[in-house]
Amino acid sequence: MTNFLHEGDLPADVSFGDAVAVDSEAMGLRIGRDPLCVVQLSAGDGNAHVVQLDRATYDAPNLKRLLTDPKVLKIFHFGRFDIAMFQHYLGVTTTPVYCTKIASKLARTYTDRHGLKDVTKELVGVDISKAQQSSDWGQVKLTPEQQAYAASDVLNLHAIKTRLDAMLVREGRQELAQACFDFLPDRAKLDLAGWEDVDIFAHT
Repeated sequence: MTNFLHEGDLPADVSFGDAVAVDSEAMGLRIGRDPLCVVQLSAGDGNAHVVQLDRATYDAPNLKRLLTDPKVLKIFHFGRFDIAMFQHYLGVTTTPVYCTKIASKLARTYTDRHGLKDVTKELVGVDISKAQQSSDWGQVKLTPEQQAYAASDVLNLHAIKTRLDAMLVREGRQELAQACFDFLPDRAKLDLAGWEDVDIFAHT
């Protein structure tokens, strides 16, 4: 595992192929209140790029180009949050996308444990630590522990997607899953517009 810490943006020459695992870290979970601080990415090759954003400008043209590239699938775990954060702070709509949490909920109906730690442990046999999840991501220099944690959140997403894809096909739910993935950017827009706590499909 190799961690690359890039201040402000990805290098222009980085390539992730046709699918990139993406995650982000912020000062909290309230979009609009809690600034986006870090974006981590992996091509699924055992390496991760950890980008500490410039919060004064959020000027990251290479990262924004990747997030909006129609030829590169962005793989998330609970992409709803990350996609909304990218729209709010980076001003981009992230597409196309895949969410391993949604896929897990559709395929692994025998359990209610769909957090990244549980999914990673069961599907790829890796026990990741979440100890740094609530640490200070806004500090000037990330600690080695934070960098390692950020990397761990994206290093296994390609392998997890492969396992979940097979389960979705087995259960006949791949088309339903794809429809959910396609809706995610719009779900993020609803969150940003004030419907984050409202089930718009509910009767009441």
